[in-house]
Amino acid sequence: MSGWNDLLAELDAWSAAGHTATFWWRDDDARSGTPELQRLLGLADKHGVPLALSVVPVTADKTLARVLEDQDRATVLQHGYSHQNHAAPGDLKTEFGQTRPYPFTLGDMATGWQRIEALFDGRALAVMVPPWNRIAPAIVPMLPEIGYVGLSTWKPRKRQRPCQGLHQINTHVDIIEWRGSREFLGTDDAISAVLKHLEARREGRVDSGEPTGLLTHHLEHDEDCWMFVDRLLAVTTTHPATAWQNPRDLFAPLRKEAA
Repeated sequence: MSGWNDLLAELDAWSAAGHTATFWWRDDDARSGTPELQRLLGLADKHGVPLALSVVPVTADKTLARVLEDQDRATVLQHGYSHQNHAAPGDLKTEFGQTRPYPFTLGDMATGWQRIEALFDGRALAVMVPPWNRIAPAIVPMLPEIGYVGLSTWKPRKRQRPCQGLHQINTHVDIIEWRGSREFLGTDDAISAVLKHLEARREGRVDSGEPTGLLTHHLEHDEDCWMFVDRLLAVTTTHPATAWQNPRDLFAPLRKEAA
């Protein structure tokens, strides 16, 4: 219980300072209209929280598009192309690294976006979410040239605009322990991740304008993951110093510039 009390105390500190602790929610690897996806959307509806679904173009199917037809809270982002690792042996996994010629990579991105547009029409944003949250620095300035307005990876961003015409909004709280059990990280550690980013924002040690990003993977959740997300949404949506932001609003300025 102490972890939740610590979170409430941090939110109270935001309130006392006259500021709003903003959050956003990104869920990765959406492919089809599974029961897990339905449960995820149910949590978003229950708490009235907007949700960004990061969708893999190659594996996305029409069942996912049908499920999202009447889901006003859900927005689609592009999660790479095929979620295939192209890293050199021994390197960290990445689909968009330096080992392939850049025209091949950019071609995959463009083909993937065409499929996302065809499946989800106006529900999709031209925001790239690279698999494993990794992308070669040299590729980033090329993204606006092929139509992207946004980039989302992991950890506090270094700058709001990594290049002209591109807006970056990252995630900071991953609730799964990927290097060990691949199960729920644990309540204390998950809350600690939330607090770490909120405190750094409030104290000016990171970009205070970047909302704290919750990262989930609905197809990988155990029951403890579901329970934590439910509790986190309940606690934050009922505190007067918090606001969960819609991805459409977060990326809206550059969408207008690109129009």
